[in-house]
Amino acid sequence: MSITAPRPGTVTTAIPARLDRLPWSHWHWTIVIGLGTVWILDGLEVTVVGNIASRLSEPGSGLAISSSQVTGLAAALYVAGACSGALFWGRLTDRFGRKKLFMITLAVYLGATALTAVSFNSWWFFLFRFLTGFGIGGEYAAINSAIDELIPAQYRGRVDLIINGSFWVGAVGGALLSIVALNTAILPKDVGWRLTFALGVVLGLVILLVRRHVPESPRWLLIHGREQEAEQVVSGIEQRIEEERGERLPEPEGTITIHQRESIGFATIARTVFHDYRRRSVLGFSLFIGQAFLYNAITFGFGAILTKFYDVPADHTGYYFAVIAIGNFMGPLLLGKLFDTVGRRVMISSTYLISGVLLFGTAWLFDQGSLGAGTLTACWCAVLFFASAGASSAYLTVSEVFPMETRAMSIAFFYAIGTAAGGVSGPILFADLTGTGKVADTVLAFQIGAAVMCAAGLVAALLAVRAERRPLEDIARPLTAATTTRGAQATP
Repeated sequence: MSITAPRPGTVTTAIPARLDRLPWSHWHWTIVIGLGTVWILDGLEVTVVGNIASRLSEPGSGLAISSSQVTGLAAALYVAGACSGALFWGRLTDRFGRKKLFMITLAVYLGATALTAVSFNSWWFFLFRFLTGFGIGGEYAAINSAIDELIPAQYRGRVDLIINGSFWVGAVGGALLSIVALNTAILPKDVGWRLTFALGVVLGLVILLVRRHVPESPRWLLIHGREQEAEQVVSGIEQRIEEERGERLPEPEGTITIHQRESIGFATIARTVFHDYRRRSVLGFSLFIGQAFLYNAITFGFGAILTKFYDVPADHTGYYFAVIAIGNFMGPLLLGKLFDTVGRRVMISSTYLISGVLLFGTAWLFDQGSLGAGTLTACWCAVLFFASAGASSAYLTVSEVFPMETRAMSIAFFYAIGTAAGGVSGPILFADLTGTGKVADTVLAFQIGAAVMCAAGLVAALLAVRAERRPLEDIARPLTAATTTRGAQATP
């Protein structure tokens, strides 16, 4: 047993070190599948709604709604739901635990998506778009907290990046699924779009079944006075891995002494994040806003650009978006390991700067008339290959550079800021610029996105934390920690 109690309410434990020294195993794959695959649902959800907007507005769709209401008001409500949900559920995640909240938020998402599928009026559709976002926003806080606290330090960066990047796997599925849903030779107008939402519910139920086997974070249990439960969870994991590998695990290195508390006040959380960790807060703001501007510079106008400048039929833009989405996923997949080996500062700053420079180059080629629909899409793929890895590293950064007691709330806050920046500035700025049909306006949209992304990359070069392969407790000392030792074995 690796827990001792020097005095009531205080424990000395090696549990964090025991989790970080674990080799990769089938159990870790269970965590990835149970928690990470929800981003596929998010990507599916967002992409499908954007692509079926034209069908929803047609007579006979079963819903009296305009295309602009789907892409405008409904999209804004989804964003508002995600932002408010992140903040609401994020606070509860830090207080009541990771597992309880990632089960509840997925249930909210599933219920809202199912009720969206049976929409009979525009107000019903708008209400459940908001509630769908409300559930998915909470997922970001609960899931990223649990993943970082359960995945060993040496794998944390690549796993977090790939999981967040899997949003684009869902986007590929959503783009292709919308092509089928829009084909009236296969499905009636009033059925196809409903089935796309129903498919999301089915996939979510499968994830929910897997997620039941994911334990509560032992780190959270320790801090909240449930050290015996934490010991049982970690011992069970160790036993499974030893049986799988057929050998004893190495001894953990280091202990931590914690003053247990049932809850941490909001004032303490705010002071910690914005006063004690000011530089890291500036970094978080910069990374989230930078990637939001770059992504909106492309995604808010990609359909209009293809149709207005290259005469691509509106019902064919889904194919181009699927190609872009593949490029987005390949970035985190292929570059993720480098965030754990080359390091956070080099990789975060370089992915931001490279994607920004490539978008500047794309803007110049577009201005010169040197690009066709295919070559422009190829340029976007190159930009987003690096930008996606950078954007995923923004979530990784804010989930590992603040103390554990503030982790979910920190993720929620920066996610809300980044999402709000994209959701508000995107439609106002980029959709207007790329929708005019003027080359100069589209070039300006690309340049704005590129400039903000490059600025964030420069901030990362100065402020990014070298968190690669380091225990979370070393990166940001828990607020409840009394002492930490490294290289020492836990008291038996």
